[in-house]
Amino acid sequence: MKIHIDLPGWTAALKRRSGRASESAAMGVAPRSIGRLARALLREGEEGQAAVETTLVLWFVLLPLITGILIFGIAMNNYLQLTNAVSIAARTLAISANVTTDPCATAVTAVTNAAPGLNASSMTFTLVLNGSTYTGTSCSNANSSTAATNLASGTTATLTVSYPLNLSIFKTVFSQNHAELVASATELVQ
Repeated sequence: MKIHIDLPGWTAALKRRSGRASESAAMGVAPRSIGRLARALLREGEEGQAAVETTLVLWFVLLPLITGILIFGIAMNNYLQLTNAVSIAARTLAISANVTTDPCATAVTAVTNAAPGLNASSMTFTLVLNGSTYTGTSCSNANSSTAATNLASGTTATLTVSYPLNLSIFKTVFSQNHAELVASATELVQ
């Protein structure tokens, strides 16, 4: 029983070598040594090197770049949701002058309904009605009747909401300095 093992390219290389040997002898040149032949065979098929280099470039260059783009996109999405929600809440507050007894709760409800992608418990609310400042989710801890009377027609209502900028992805936090997104809107009460 004869076992024939053909490593990729060895048989073809040996045939070429035997053909070259006779040509080389006719021209007076020494044939390749086995070591040179082995190095030549190992250099053949370097197509895999491009795949390895591409993988390394993708992993070490493009992955951080794409991650940064993703994080920026998430932060921008949060900012757009927050500014839109604050604008809607300020308009809602401006048209509810004689309708609500707790303007802070009206504003908070409008913001949380307009920004469902944001965590409402992380938001900080500040409401300025006719020069009086109210903080929190309800004006009931202050004098709510005063808040309702400060929401009078012809005065201004300013709503400011701050939201923590959470830049974390793959369990890595990129915002260590407790940055915040802040949106504010002022409307003339109707």
